[in-house]
Amino acid sequence: MSNQKLTIVAKILAKQGKGEFVKNELLKLIEVTRVEKGCINYDLHQDNENENLFLFYENWESRDLWQQHMENEHLAEYMKATEDAVEEFTLNEMTHIA
Repeated sequence: MSNQKLTIVAKILAKQGKGEFVKNELLKLIEVTRVEKGCINYDLHQDNENENLFLFYENWESRDLWQQHMENEHLAEYMKATEDAVEEFTLNEMTHIA
């Protein structure tokens, strides 16, 4: 299954008053991630009613290539920068079925 295309849905809820900061940190990830091996798309969304809620919708050629992405320095830098600014983070690994 690790060579099958993988969809990632990541939900990030910033703490009250930290939404703009978290958004700016998330935006820094886009350009560098989109050129990574295996990245099909890496799209950031912001909720229309809750400015502190963000969602990444990502597609990767395989789980192995996504795992390589997760180990990159730019993600470690994001995690360190936002560790006190994120209220909740959830990540779902999904498979396209239709």
